[in-house]
Amino acid sequence: MTVRDLADYPWDAVAPYAERARAHADGICDLSIGSPVDPTPEVVRRALAEATDAHAYPQTVGTPQLREAIAAWYARRRGVPGLEPRNVLPTIGSKELVALLPLLLGLGEGDIVVHPRAAYPTYEVGARVVGATPVASDEPDEWPEGAKLIWINSPGNPDGRVWSVDELRRAVERARELGAVIAGDECYAELGWDAPWDAQPVPSILDPRVIGDSRAGVLSVYSLSKQSNLAGYRAAFLAGCSRIVGDLLTARKHLGLMPPAPVQHAMAVALADDTHVAEQKERYRARREVLRPALEAAGFRIDRSEAGLYLWATEGRDAWESMGRLADLGILAGPGVFYGPFHPQHVRLSLTASDERIAAAASRLRAAAG
Repeated sequence: MTVRDLADYPWDAVAPYAERARAHADGICDLSIGSPVDPTPEVVRRALAEATDAHAYPQTVGTPQLREAIAAWYARRRGVPGLEPRNVLPTIGSKELVALLPLLLGLGEGDIVVHPRAAYPTYEVGARVVGATPVASDEPDEWPEGAKLIWINSPGNPDGRVWSVDELRRAVERARELGAVIAGDECYAELGWDAPWDAQPVPSILDPRVIGDSRAGVLSVYSLSKQSNLAGYRAAFLAGCSRIVGDLLTARKHLGLMPPAPVQHAMAVALADDTHVAEQKERYRARREVLRPALEAAGFRIDRSEAGLYLWATEGRDAWESMGRLADLGILAGPGVFYGPFHPQHVRLSLTASDERIAAAASRLRAAAG
């Protein structure tokens, strides 16, 4: 496969709807992309500034300070004790890892990559780049022989689904039956809303209740883009099976995949500070409490969305019709068909707009509802 064989970038199809939304007298409310609008926390910006004398090449493996911070964060925030430096590895954001993992694992034609039915498109892209076959399935008992990599996304993008400990345990059991690597994309784990995730942590795939006493074949992926507003820093990491982490480290050294040294220092500081994470979560909670009832008043049903940055909404019509209706209100969403063929009547709306734009969108929705 060559780059030319990749499908067109899906968001290009949204351009006409963005143009319609921008024509609104009060301007566009862009709820289509989950890109943070709030400032990067001051404690993190100070840390970045402290490390700007970065004259030497950074370490692909990560600084000792960063690796210790990642391990401590998993123990403190995710209920995953006992990680050692050999179990963790920083990445240049999480998207590059999601896209490149099939390649770095040596997958190719004849191999199968399983991903969620409602899925971030990069899981499929990563499979197709190496000639593997992507299969969309949320049911472990249906995962086929020949699967070599299985992606779990909890909390999910776009639907906000959270996998329970029991569900994750069965997923890991099935992956081990198949001899497949299983990777949990957990980038929204700090953003639980509905019970029980409003009062207890979203489970990690590395939780001992899930994997028992062995991390073999299991990886967790996490990003600081959402919890810490570091999307522009490209700051993420993976953790888990030491054998796989070691193999990925070797490959990434050869490929020159290393986060810049100032970013590594900023990541370590961000991971040690829970205050800014709680503050940012409250911002998103407030926006969610404004937007969700307004969507419901306008005739949308919100499905799942128990965690994460999005509302997964439907009004029982074709997603592109909903996109048009919202665009006429000056609101830009993302069509559900971008996340697989199984949700042709859903749209995804992000909480990553300013308070003022969220309030404007809610006002327009309520006015349209009469």
